[in-house]
Amino acid sequence: YLTKKNYFTILFFIYHFTVDHIALIVEFLHFANLSHGPDWNLWRATFGPWATCLTPVLYIFLSSQTHIPHVVIVNALFLLMPLNSPLMVCVYCLCRYDYKEMLHNSTFCLVPRGRRLGSFRFLEALQAACVPVMLSNGWELPFSEIIDWNTAAVIGDERLLLQIPTTVRSIHQDKILSLRQQTQFLWEAYFSSVEKIVLTTLEIIQDRVLEHGSRSSMMWNSHPGGLFALPQYSGYLGDFPFYYATLGIKPYPKFTAVIHAVSPLVSQSQPILKLLVAVAKSQYCSQIIVLWNCDKPLPAKHRWPATSVPVIVIEGENKVMSSRFLPYETIVTDAVLSLDEDTVLSTTEVDFAFTVWQSFPERIVGYPARSHFWDSNKERWGYTSKWTNDYSMVLTGAAIYHRYYHYLYTNYLPTSLKSMVDQLANCEDILMNFLVSAVTKLPPIKVTQKKQYKETMMGQSSRASRWADPDHFAQRQTCMNKFASWFGAMPLVHSQMRLDPVLFKDQVSILRKKYRDIERL
Repeated sequence: YLTKKNYFTILFFIYHFTVDHIALIVEFLHFANLSHGPDWNLWRATFGPWATCLTPVLYIFLSSQTHIPHVVIVNALFLLMPLNSPLMVCVYCLCRYDYKEMLHNSTFCLVPRGRRLGSFRFLEALQAACVPVMLSNGWELPFSEIIDWNTAAVIGDERLLLQIPTTVRSIHQDKILSLRQQTQFLWEAYFSSVEKIVLTTLEIIQDRVLEHGSRSSMMWNSHPGGLFALPQYSGYLGDFPFYYATLGIKPYPKFTAVIHAVSPLVSQSQPILKLLVAVAKSQYCSQIIVLWNCDKPLPAKHRWPATSVPVIVIEGENKVMSSRFLPYETIVTDAVLSLDEDTVLSTTEVDFAFTVWQSFPERIVGYPARSHFWDSNKERWGYTSKWTNDYSMVLTGAAIYHRYYHYLYTNYLPTSLKSMVDQLANCEDILMNFLVSAVTKLPPIKVTQKKQYKETMMGQSSRASRWADPDHFAQRQTCMNKFASWFGAMPLVHSQMRLDPVLFKDQVSILRKKYRDIERL
């Protein structure tokens, strides 16, 4: 908590931090090594070069602490080494085993007391999915204020070292798997980079200051982690797409369609009007929002077709591409059906895509699929729209996703990336796919065999004809690499799965098929 006597200001200029720089910053945050009171004391992260040959242990245990000052612990480790013991201790650094290989092949890793309590050996164990067995009485574990370490580590007592083998042998294999999975989640979410450690530290401080808007323990200790679950969005876990299964609830069974309009209404036969009618007929449609990003004035109300659901027309203030992903208050459903104005979808296709999304509410579900690849000749990422055996993106011109991603797109992504999208009037769909894949670590989901989803008769003078622009494809290649650079890696995940209706093209009566119209398209 914050008192009048212990507040301070931290100013970070994050450009190119070295390990030593960040160690000094986090050292500043840690006022006492052993005390962890209700003040500003935080765990002190220890950074250092990964050891190349330390003291590995085969199979079950791995003791990776060099220069252990406590002779008692060293002697006890040798007592734990009877014949055929799963424990191995290398006294000298000149081991005949490969340290990293031993580390990744070990189930448990002993983390005894060393010269420094905040040993980066502990972080090595997390990285290798080796369950840490803590033997450091009095050491406050990293970020223990928000992380439940009982789900990822075995907390031992260094005074009862001889009982450790019996303790770990009693752990069921299912529990061991759960522990190892949690080590990987915690490593990836909070410890895999210097930036994540710093951001986690700052978010903990923010939660202390703004207690009424702080994250719950579930947000910190379950996927995707506290850095992606923004408490400013909502204090109720059911408003996020990640916790439905844990809470035993389902998303709201309706969707809001958001149609991005950039062309003036000049004819009653334009694709956007046909699209409005088709979407409005869906039994799952709650309302339709038309985002008017056209340079021309709004059309009169009588120009829009009569529908059974409300049609709300919102005129974009800046008329930029990123405005289609703003968290509009008028979106009251969990699901958002994102559409381009020239998208061609039938009511049956809309219904099927939504029913699939209900089973995968944290992912993007839709029709137009694209893929990325690594170009070894140019040493850069490439973008392709070719029909291949896999895909890694589903474009938001005809896709369903959770409305939380609008909030995350607006408040999590840096202004530089959104400005790039707005200046190019391109790549907003790629950026949304990058964001969702970075959060979920999962690919999107393509539905049905449909590949062409655009109105081919759209006039070439329209702004929507940007797909015919020769620079359009080159810009998307540039965007791929710019986005990957900011995320620090390529978050997109390939998939070879496509979901069709159960009786799709089966030799049964057409009357038995729920989505029979899809086969005719």
